[in-house]
Amino acid sequence: QVQLVESGGGLAQPGGSLTLSCAASGSIGSITTMGWYRQAPGKQRELVARITRGGSTNYVDSVKGRFTISRDNAKNTVSLQMNNLKPEDTAVYYCNVERYWSPELWGQGTQVTVSS
Repeated sequence: QVQLVESGGGLAQPGGSLTLSCAASGSIGSITTMGWYRQAPGKQRELVARITRGGSTNYVDSVKGRFTISRDNAKNTVSLQMNNLKPEDTAVYYCNVERYWSPELWGQGTQVTVSS
């Protein structure tokens, strides 16, 4: 069974840091792009950051300079280092994996809350 398992969410103070991790397991196939999305209450899900197999990255403007996405192709993992967190970063964060010739995969979501 193919699945994505996320970890690392939680509560952080403004200015604090958290690291999210996502591991793909099972007959995952050939992964192309891996990414993180988030959805805040009452808002649409938005792309936060994504990284290609070759390591090219892109970020939503609101997190540039604060968040860093990375991946380990051998382990089929993707991480999101989040620094200088702000209350507006509060959301459920979802891991996303795109694959050749197979449907994309979504993680179950992990809550990130930034509050003093």
